[in-house]
Amino acid sequence: MTMSTEINQEIQPYTLEATERDDKLVMNMGPHHPATHGVLRLVLTLDGEVVKRVQPVVGYLHRSFEKMAELNRYPQFIVECNRADYVAASHYEAAYVRAVEELAGIEPTPRGQYLRVIVNELDRIQSHLLWLGTYGLDIGALNAFFYAFREREFILELFQELTGARMHYNFLRFGGVKADFPEGFEAKVREACDIAEQKVDEYEDFLSESDTFLMRTKGVGVMTQEMAFDWGITGPNLRAAGLDHDLRRDEPYFAYGELSVDVPTRTDGDVYARYEVRLDEMRASVKMIRQALDQMPEGPVVTEGLEKGYQLLVTSEGEHYARIEGARGPIGVYLVGDGTTFPYRVKLRSPCFVNLGILPELFRDKIISDLVAINGSFDVIMPCVDR
Repeated sequence: MTMSTEINQEIQPYTLEATERDDKLVMNMGPHHPATHGVLRLVLTLDGEVVKRVQPVVGYLHRSFEKMAELNRYPQFIVECNRADYVAASHYEAAYVRAVEELAGIEPTPRGQYLRVIVNELDRIQSHLLWLGTYGLDIGALNAFFYAFREREFILELFQELTGARMHYNFLRFGGVKADFPEGFEAKVREACDIAEQKVDEYEDFLSESDTFLMRTKGVGVMTQEMAFDWGITGPNLRAAGLDHDLRRDEPYFAYGELSVDVPTRTDGDVYARYEVRLDEMRASVKMIRQALDQMPEGPVVTEGLEKGYQLLVTSEGEHYARIEGARGPIGVYLVGDGTTFPYRVKLRSPCFVNLGILPELFRDKIISDLVAINGSFDVIMPCVDR
């Protein structure tokens, strides 16, 4: 018997639980399907067009981020954090950097704190724009895709100028950030805020007055606050079910405690409510960016003694948990240090992994087209699920 034959005999096929009737159709949706927003596989049990049962199958993107953290010095893992949620990359950076700083006793500079807020909120806006555009494709609003990506492109050009990259920015550093604003950059950020504020109103006008859009979203995929609590849902999806909670306001970090943080909520808990919350979050981010620009102090952007190569000398000892409010919900980092320049253990808490859990409950007894609308409304990013 060859080695390949032995390996094949050990691989067990993916099996389904028995259904109550033999005439139901079992089919795959994904893992390569545009409406699953990445490599998510949904095994559907259908009775005609009605979804009777759904089994999510994840793990196609698992890359062992947490194990990789143990093999890199503290600053070398920052760029790997970007890959966990490539759409809003700076948020995983922020969670990891905050955890290391608090465990190592590093105090970031005031200006560095404000720069982090501006970068995080710009990232939140472009992330929600990507969600809005791709969600428009899901439910037949093709114009939303072109318009949202047009504005998102302006923000990505700002990131390219500031960090040198359109994705995977690797911009945050222990004690602050990698670099200050280049000359004339503040004016461009203000211009981006003006454009985003105006265009979000336009998006709402042509989507919220569309009969097709309302039919696909109003009253569809209703998640009550009790259901959200039971499943541990967080972020915009939880706020759309009525909970007024946001870490930027309730457990402030970086410079958020010095800003006025608006927390949009809705009570309907349906697809439309999740759409409205994200539109309002973009408006709230614009407001915070303007405040941060107005209040930002002068001074160094990184703590003295931690410039450039000195980041590699950072050590920590003990254990600590830190979290920040990401675009899809709180991102948590559990960190264990053993006194060396390498972390002993890093555990990432992913909002997308948790939010994915409730989807089979919301899919049950819905038609397939509603499944597409509900799945897209949760804004699940698969690398964030698998890590």
